[in-house]
Parts: sequence; structure tokens; C-alpha cells
Amino acid sequence: MPSHNYFTYSIGKKQITAVTGLGLVGFTATHLAGNLLILVGADAFNAYGHALVSNPLIYLAEAILLGMFVLHIAMAATLTAQNIAARGRRYYIKNRSGRGETIASMTMPYTGTILLVFIILHLINFKYGAHYETTVDGVVMRDLFRLVVEYFANPLYVAWYVFSMIALGLHTGHGLQSSLQTWGLNHPKYTPKVKMVSVAYGVLVALGYSGLAIYCYFLN
Repeated sequence: MPSHNYFTYSIGKKQITAVTGLGLVGFTATHLAGNLLILVGADAFNAYGHALVSNPLIYLAEAILLGMFVLHIAMAATLTAQNIAARGRRYYIKNRSGRGETIASMTMPYTGTILLVFIILHLINFKYGAHYETTVDGVVMRDLFRLVVEYFANPLYVAWYVFSMIALGLHTGHGLQSSLQTWGLNHPKYTPKVKMVSVAYGVLVALGYSGLAIYCYFLN
């Protein structure tokens, strides 16, 4: 396959979608791990956030993350459009609801769209949200803990967040197993275990993020 035609072949687009998807799954897990410091306390969470933004490599990490998001969305959207165009919308929808399909697999374009909206709002509300300051061990830093707790004082924001995290759980749960299968991990002996682990991952992600939002609500 000529390298300059890689992006034009379906297999190339699927592989790019898969590898960027795996990268985003990894980010989702590490981001959740960091957010769990909310349970430890304000100082621990704020110190964690300060350590991230004060690291000079943060700009490189953000650029890589943005690149993965853009590529993942572009390739996934292109593949979905090609499938609909090739098969016809009615046939495509009917075929997607056939045997072996799940709610997660059938709703991937929709959960993906929900997550895109969520990410944009998330950046507006948190990364570019109100700037409070606090001091931890003599270091002045942004008080992210206060910002997060104040945000989740609104039950409507909590409901939107939980809804979005359910979409995230469905999307990553199916996306993880699909990505691994795209890269060859597709064997009668291992596939059921991969699916089980992927579903478990999606459930844990949804519960973990949603639980933190609900926890912050009750701190108000």
C-alpha cells in the first residue's frame, strides 16, 4: 500500500481511528486517576493540577492530545459517512441493529458527538473558567478544587456531566475492544475476554467520573 494513499484506504482510516482511540482511552484512565485526588482533599488536587500546568512539557502533551482528538474524529466521521453512502442510510441502520450489535456499537456516532460537545464545554468551564488562587506549602497556585466544587453545586450541571460520562463509558467500552480487534487481537479464545474487560473498563470510567461529580455536589 503506497504510503501517500494510506489515508484514502478504509483499512488505513480504521487503523488510525484505532490507534488514536487507544491513546484517548489511556488519557481517559490517567485523567480519572488524577481527578480521584479530589477525594484526598483540596491541597492534594490543587498540587496535582499545578504540577501539570507548571511542567514545560505540558504544551507538547496538549498538542499530541489535540492531534489525537482531531485525527480520531476526522477518521471516524469519514468512515461513518462512507458506510452510509455505500450501503444506503436505511440498509446501514438496519444492518447496524442486526445480530451481534450492541447499544454501544450502534450508538458510537451519537456518543462521539455528545463527547465532542462535552469536551468543548469542559474546556470552557474548567481550563478557561474562573481563576481562584490558593497557597499549598508556600506555593501560590490555581484553586481548581474550589472551581470544580462550585461548578457541581448546580444539579443541572451534575446531570449533564453524568449523562456525558454514560456516553463516555459506552463509547470507550466498545471503542477499546474494537481498536484491539482492528490491530489483530481477534481470536475465539481471547475475544470474549477482551470484550468483557472492555465493557468493565467502560463501566468503571462512567462510574468513576460520575461519582466524583456527585461527590462534589454534596460538598456544597
